[in-house]
Amino acid sequence: MEKNLNKIIVHTDGGSRGNPGPSAIGVVINSDVTGKKEYGEFLGVATNNEAEYKAVIFALKKIKQLVGSKKSGEAIVEFHIDSELVERQLNGEYKIKEENIQKLFLEVWNLRLDFGKVIFKHVFREQNENADRIVNQILDKETSKLDI
Repeated sequence: MEKNLNKIIVHTDGGSRGNPGPSAIGVVINSDVTGKKEYGEFLGVATNNEAEYKAVIFALKKIKQLVGSKKSGEAIVEFHIDSELVERQLNGEYKIKEENIQKLFLEVWNLRLDFGKVIFKHVFREQNENADRIVNQILDKETSKLDI
């Protein structure tokens, strides 16, 4: 198989327990340059959609940090997202009515300009299991602290 040094596959997931409630993101970045890297972060209180957007924002910032400005400008970044709503909003197919989501969308839009091409694809949850696992591990850990 031929290596494509410019292609980066990213699986992102955001989740909230309570919607809004305790939320977290999970990001899996995979490329011939970076190898496979996994990240997760607790966000505090947010909605599911906010968490989904924050996962994409985190990933774009992290990729630029990992590969540098020059290589990111040549990179093709393909996101695999299990939220059909967020994927369709990011692809301009659905309008965004909530002001807080509009702000997150604009942040994604501006970060996209640092890359050669950014693609958003919807995948089923089963195809996004590593990012989903990270979200749930973080939420389990953080919510167990609250149960004390």
